[in-house]
Amino acid sequence: MALLEEGQVIRDTYTVERFLGEGAFAEVYRVQHRFLGRQAMKVLKLSGASLEEIESLLAEALLLSRIGHPNIVRVFDANIIEITGARHGFFTMEYIAGGSLDRFWRSYRDSIMPVFEAVEIMKQVCAGIAVAHAEDPPIVHRDIKPQNILVGYDGTGLRVRVSDFGLAKHANPMTLLVSAKGTLSFKPPASLQNHDSSAADVWAIGTTFYLLLTDTLPYPDLDERDIADASRFVRPLRPASVYNMNVDPALDAVLSRCLAGKPEDRYQNASELLNELSRWRPGRSSTMSSSTPSQGGTQAKSIFGQRSSSDMDAARRMINDALAASKKPGSLMSAADLLEEAINKAPELRDQYESQLKLWRRGVCM
Repeated sequence: MALLEEGQVIRDTYTVERFLGEGAFAEVYRVQHRFLGRQAMKVLKLSGASLEEIESLLAEALLLSRIGHPNIVRVFDANIIEITGARHGFFTMEYIAGGSLDRFWRSYRDSIMPVFEAVEIMKQVCAGIAVAHAEDPPIVHRDIKPQNILVGYDGTGLRVRVSDFGLAKHANPMTLLVSAKGTLSFKPPASLQNHDSSAADVWAIGTTFYLLLTDTLPYPDLDERDIADASRFVRPLRPASVYNMNVDPALDAVLSRCLAGKPEDRYQNASELLNELSRWRPGRSSTMSSSTPSQGGTQAKSIFGQRSSSDMDAARRMINDALAASKKPGSLMSAADLLEEAINKAPELRDQYESQLKLWRRGVCM
């Protein structure tokens, strides 16, 4: 049962609009701030905690407020609420109408995401994580994956924010290591010896990048590996170009280094990877249509089914609602949220409506 209900007012400031999802430790809601518009509210599940325990659990909010970068989700507020007589910590952050990279990636269904778009997304991920890695000692995210990356639109186009720093931790200043946490499919060999580092975050970024380009994981059997034999699964990496003819040798080389078995053979932090990606230039094949069929393995998005006509019908209805809302004073950002959700539901509509969405995000309605 959800902790909050639609229409509930929190601290005379936030009105709960709808439930967005949950993880092991928290639930997330879309809320309307009394003055500042839509935000996302993360409510910690643990009830009856002491003030000290709640402060400890809200460390993620404190960390995010300190990092401060356009590609890291922004935090606005943190506090305590009572729900059925028990205290819960919460914090509010940016609401991204498009949702997670996982949702954005799946929206392409049986087509592969264009290479230039995948590169742009990963450059922005690296830009945000590079700020965390530049801390002294570095902050290691420990759980980079598509579900923890948010994708939305602003006035210039796609803008990516890394979220869910609940497992993030400062590295030991002497060893630059932290204990291993996170999702096994995105963890490198050393994590099985309980070692994580900035280079481990690079592995996770590389795994995510490979997934976007190929519709398959580089090592799909990671969840079944033998903990006593941590490196056995690191067979020679199958180049991404095997699955996607639009991936060029330069990107194959980048991915090979991201996913090197030994930490010292990888980019040592997100800044090094960002510099490499920033030097990449798309060739003719890299700008081909996203209609290129997916050739991925068992992890291909096609296993989730073909896009149904109801998806397109729902997207069209949302677009009509967005166009109507855009004509009402003070409703342009809500209209933009609707349009963005519609585009993610049916990405073939991007070419038709993306420029309009960018204008709306700039506050321009034509």
